Amino acid sequence: MTEKIIKPKKTIKIKTEEPETGSEEIVLNAYLARAGICSRRAAVDLIKHGQITVNYVVMYDPGFKVMPNDVIRYKDKIVKEETKIYLLLNKPKGCVTTVSDEKGRKTVMDLVQPAGKERLFPVGRLDRDTTGLLVITNDGYLSQKLGHPKNKVSKRYYAVLDQLFQVEDVAKLKSGVYLEDGKAWVDKINFVAGKKRNHVMVEIHGGKKRIIKRMFDHLGYKVIGLDRINYAGLVKRGLPIGRWRLLTEAEIEMLKSL
Repeated sequence: MTEKIIKPKKTIKIKTEEPETGSEEIVLNAYLARAGICSRRAAVDLIKHGQITVNYVVMYDPGFKVMPNDVIRYKDKIVKEETKIYLLLNKPKGCVTTVSDEKGRKTVMDLVQPAGKERLFPVGRLDRDTTGLLVITNDGYLSQKLGHPKNKVSKRYYAVLDQLFQVEDVAKLKSGVYLEDGKAWVDKINFVAGKKRNHVMVEIHGGKKRIIKRMFDHLGYKVIGLDRINYAGLVKRGLPIGRWRLLTEAEIEMLKSL
């Protein structure tokens, strides 16, 4: 079938938001991202350069809404949405939180290779020497949602310090300390029952890089051990270090409702 070429007559504002729950429509660049072709931003370029057809028509509008029964093609192949995969990994020390590493270091993706052929990626980051919970998925929309500051996703850590934590510093972390990239604070901080006072539980909702370590460092403490034990309500009960499991339907719905 001969493909028609249609170019928009005027500049069209690209919609980047996800359709409302229950809607079957989805903007074209988001559809391509959800199908695992590339990121949304890269999909915009593919569309604008005429590399995508919708129902045998070359489509130049990244904001064009497609339906499930539409035929979308890229490089003469039909594009279909990937099956969504949601994993919870108990990250061990020594792994980097990236899809690949130019230095050849072990990544979190090496630990979840048996999960399937879908293009998975980690949500957020954990330092190489930090252990604990990490969500891995191919759902770009959920990844953006969990990472957006406005959603105030809670994260709880078990921190071990190089010295006893002073009671007067509890108030300082709760009221906030000023770092090079702005003010940072904890939502909750408690000593661990039965442990020395260099063992503390810290809960935050911020997403700044290495924020826990930097806050303690600002007050003169060094974090010698850090383990994320709760992420957005997910816990690692029964999940050994270095192992992963699929999220339950209830857990997935909980994350999507944040």
